[in-house]
Amino acid sequence: MLHILDNWLERANGRGGPHIACRRGCAQCCIGAFAIDRLDAVRLQQGLSELAERDLERAQRVLRRAADSLDRIAEFFPGDLETGILDDSPDAAEIFEDFANDEPCPALDPGTLTCDLYAHRPMTCRVFGPPVRSEGGLGVCELCFTTAAAEEIAAAEVPLEGEEQESALNRELERAIGPGETIVAFALLGA
Repeated sequence: MLHILDNWLERANGRGGPHIACRRGCAQCCIGAFAIDRLDAVRLQQGLSELAERDLERAQRVLRRAADSLDRIAEFFPGDLETGILDDSPDAAEIFEDFANDEPCPALDPGTLTCDLYAHRPMTCRVFGPPVRSEGGLGVCELCFTTAAAEEIAAAEVPLEGEEQESALNRELERAIGPGETIVAFALLGA
């Protein structure tokens, strides 16, 4: 499933050409906490495990950044601090809108501004940048397509084929380990 999406993204980036601002070292989308599902959390944990096998010191830096992040944001976390699961109530959702907007992702290496877990990044990270359709319409990164015509944006749209498969895998995982969304820092620390 991920390889299909990654192939579509590569083609969308090609169609977007100079309108795509996403480059190595651009970390605009790596700032601010966002909800991830159980499948994304498992992928991140797998990526961290693989990183530890290749480069233990780097993996430990990721874990240290995750722990430091939780220290900074725990007081305002709109969920269960023991499990890391976000509360799905309307009040908690409203709190989450402003929660940790300036918090860097723990997977972001602050020296290189690259993702230490790039191959295992969450779905939100994978589809950020090129045009992706959602309930709100066709969305793009605020740094991309700033001078593009509507036709150019539409031509670079990423169809989210395989979304049903992704949802089915996540539902299966939730049946096995329980429902709920979390954030990257909790996922990396195995909450």
